Amino acid sequence: MRREWTVIVLVGVVLTTGCVSNKKYQGALAEADNVKMELDKTRQQKSAMEQQVRTLKELNVKFGNEAQAARDELQRVEHGRDAERGTIEGRTKELEDKVKALSAQNKNVRLEYQDVKRHNDTLKSLVARYQKELKDRSNAGGANQTATVTPSQTPLGTATAPQAAVSAAMNINKVSASDMILFLGLKQDEADRIVSNRPYRVKGELVAKNVVPKETFDLIKDRISVSP
Repeated sequence: MRREWTVIVLVGVVLTTGCVSNKKYQGALAEADNVKMELDKTRQQKSAMEQQVRTLKELNVKFGNEAQAARDELQRVEHGRDAERGTIEGRTKELEDKVKALSAQNKNVRLEYQDVKRHNDTLKSLVARYQKELKDRSNAGGANQTATVTPSQTPLGTATAPQAAVSAAMNINKVSASDMILFLGLKQDEADRIVSNRPYRVKGELVAKNVVPKETFDLIKDRISVSP
């Protein structure tokens, strides 16, 4: 810029004085050429810098687009992760609720088992007590019969012993289901079916009417009766 002003000053001097030496003139021309070369060089540098600026702007746009794409992908991943987390949490809660329900059922089953066990123990004790009472009564009856029988009555007593055993059999047309459970060892449903299908004319109707299985009937047939 200084050289441009120098050339302008020289030109002004020439125009003012109207004469200049050849040496000064040549120097001025050389100085002008140098200024021109520097001006061209400056223009080239400016053009190069403008090109760099355009390149940087393009890279900035490119990086901005890539950054936006990365942000979009991150949001998509976060959304998917949140959705998956929600699904897992829902499934976890469902499983926890199921575990709680199963635990409650297990507790109820244990309580029911304990109740059944206590009831079974009670039934066992009742059966044992009734069996003992029956045995004591049977022993007492046998002792009384022995004490009252005379030699002349011995054949009659022998003939009536089976009759006494039959009379001691349980009449399934009259006894309750509880007694059949206690004394015959029947199940609750079997005793209930016997009661609901009364009356019976013969013992074999228990099998004929499909009230109890034949195997059960064979176990209890000698201890039951249908006498009025």
